[in-house]
Amino acid sequence: MTDDLDQTTRRHPPPTTAAGDPPDFDALVQATGRPLYRAALLLTGGDHHLAEDLLQTTYTKVYASWRRVSRADDPVAYTRTMLTRTFLSHRRLRRSGERPSDVLPEPPPTDPDTTLTLDLVAALARLTPRDRAVVVLRYWLDRSVADTAADLGLSQTAVRSAARRALARLREQLADLDHDLDLDLDEQDLR
Repeated sequence: MTDDLDQTTRRHPPPTTAAGDPPDFDALVQATGRPLYRAALLLTGGDHHLAEDLLQTTYTKVYASWRRVSRADDPVAYTRTMLTRTFLSHRRLRRSGERPSDVLPEPPPTDPDTTLTLDLVAALARLTPRDRAVVVLRYWLDRSVADTAADLGLSQTAVRSAARRALARLREQLADLDHDLDLDLDEQDLR
């Protein structure tokens, strides 16, 4: 998986002013909207409404602290970190409220790729929020262990441990399904 955010900003970097000032908020949203929405969708277990709420809350926080964000070395990374931390804190606040269901409605018959995607999103939704965040950052957004640790405020050892645990659970959950999905990563991938 590639780092959609970094690729997007390399192809379409947020514009700067003639003086080289940081990008404006609208340019940041334009450059990061789609990849951050996809990350939010994975973090929320495929719930489009929660993903939209998460992204909107993140952008609200970014806008409220725009002076600090715009001066950051990498406003995109700052925003991505804010998204994952907002997700994790939102999950902590909701613990006493709704509980996600392990049972999803049966999707209509579709092609194998769509079925795999739906099954993978459902399996991700069954991971703990922290493990899900680690998987999304490490393997969907292709972040390094060090970057994932920094984004989540964890040690690198905690990230590697969470990745091992999460991948083992995903293998277990997807083993019963008829998907030819290779989740056997080398030890190098977990470093």
